[in-house]
Amino acid sequence: MNMKGIRFFSTRTVRPTNHKESAQRIELTPWDLQLILVDGIQKGLLFLKPTPQQQNEMVNTLIQHLETSLSCTLDFFYPLAGRLTTTKNDDNSTSFFIQCNNAGAEFTHAVADGVTVAEILKPVYVPRLVHSFFPLNGVHNFEGTSKPLLAVQVTELVDGIFVGCTINHVVVDGTTFWHFFNSWSEISRGSNHVSNPPFLQRWFLDGIDCPIRLHLPQDEQLFNKFIPPPPPLQERVFHFTKEKIAGLKAKANAEIGTDRISSLQAILAHLWQAIIRSRHLGSDQAVNYRLLVGVRPRLDPPLPSHYFGNALQVGTATLKAGELLENGIGYAAWQMNQMVALQTDETIRNFLESWVKEPKLFTLGNIINKTAVATGSSPRFNVYGTDFGWGRPVAVRSGAGNKSDGKLTVFPGVEEGSVDVEACLSAQTLEAIGDDAEFMEAVAI
Repeated sequence: MNMKGIRFFSTRTVRPTNHKESAQRIELTPWDLQLILVDGIQKGLLFLKPTPQQQNEMVNTLIQHLETSLSCTLDFFYPLAGRLTTTKNDDNSTSFFIQCNNAGAEFTHAVADGVTVAEILKPVYVPRLVHSFFPLNGVHNFEGTSKPLLAVQVTELVDGIFVGCTINHVVVDGTTFWHFFNSWSEISRGSNHVSNPPFLQRWFLDGIDCPIRLHLPQDEQLFNKFIPPPPPLQERVFHFTKEKIAGLKAKANAEIGTDRISSLQAILAHLWQAIIRSRHLGSDQAVNYRLLVGVRPRLDPPLPSHYFGNALQVGTATLKAGELLENGIGYAAWQMNQMVALQTDETIRNFLESWVKEPKLFTLGNIINKTAVATGSSPRFNVYGTDFGWGRPVAVRSGAGNKSDGKLTVFPGVEEGSVDVEACLSAQTLEAIGDDAEFMEAVAI
């Protein structure tokens, strides 16, 4: 079987080693349910082959080891081997929950014939082929009733191995995604347990009736109407060194006369201005920056750092295009800083309480449009500590899921203190940003 230069050797179901099938169900929170119409999280790591000169037998042993260690990791993360289940209620509403039924995760072994690591990393724009390194492309979260909640694809390159992972976004957020990925690599390196077991109990406000009821379209085909067809987009990874970041942060704080603007806020403000400058919008046009804010430490008392599930708020900074571009980077960064500061325990609880009364479901269309930019992921995730036993990854990439014009994905860079931003934009906007001397002065070439 071939697809975009990819040969698929095998796809197998992987189940926990010790966990027995159970009737346990995990209820879903507003944070989880608001994501029911969008795609799963798709992130993957590119590794150099341990010893490229050795024969295929060594690689096959390695892939078998990854499959076995995945099974062991699912002993701790066993909800990922389950499925979503729905219940129809008397008021014609639908309730979703995770059924820990041991149906299994999916593990695929593939080969990208003739493709080298350099061919993935050297081009200015991320090759489209990278999207085919991920499983469950085009699968939406609500399809987790019949599709795996976790799927892994291990793709052999000439001199490398790409481990692509797709997890249903109703089940996990980025924090949990990387907790799982890091734990899997820990088991793969020989541990018989994970250092920080996931906290599997979902958190709800007191007094909320579970399960939460959603009124959804009767015809499941209507779901697809909420997901706009993707325009012709390109992706590029912009690398910011520790030194360049320090310069942006110092400039932003100096312009506002504060020391509260973070490194990430300075980077994102710099990008926001460049993107809006390249889109040539009218000066009175309202523009939005939407940022996913992790709220585990923001609740009082805080959630456990290894809380399993979603714990995210979407914060929005809004300015007029002229206001954004006529002021300095500090002005834009300060709007983000204040927006993040508003995500307090009170704000979070108010959001959850109001959402239950009137659920609002995310779609790509209502998160990102031609006047908006949105950022997911975090430079704090332990991406480059994900060592399966033959060395650290050389790069991280994301799949096609939840991509739209204006989606920025933030990762730590390979070097300590550096940051990578994977920008998904229209080809015209991305080319204009690459030619923007003011923006590129802060980017490592």
